[in-house]
Amino acid sequence: MTDAQPTGDDRETLRAAAAAHTTAAADVEAFLRRLPGVPGPADVAEYATLLSREERARGERQAAADAAGLGIGSVEQQ
Repeated sequence: MTDAQPTGDDRETLRAAAAAHTTAAADVEAFLRRLPGVPGPADVAEYATLLSREERARGERQAAADAAGLGIGSVEQQ
């Protein structure tokens, strides 16, 4: 049987995952601020890498939220 209340470890894991996601999103923003007017192949590759990292961090944050009892299913509007 699982605990109804998240443990301190679950909350700390969630905080760390949220911080990692925030950092990854900030890295995407910083890249976009310095992006040249005409992006080159290296810019596209860097952007793909940054997006992949941000998406992975978002997934880890969501998994940590679920483990901490904050699973909400879908937040899409109907």
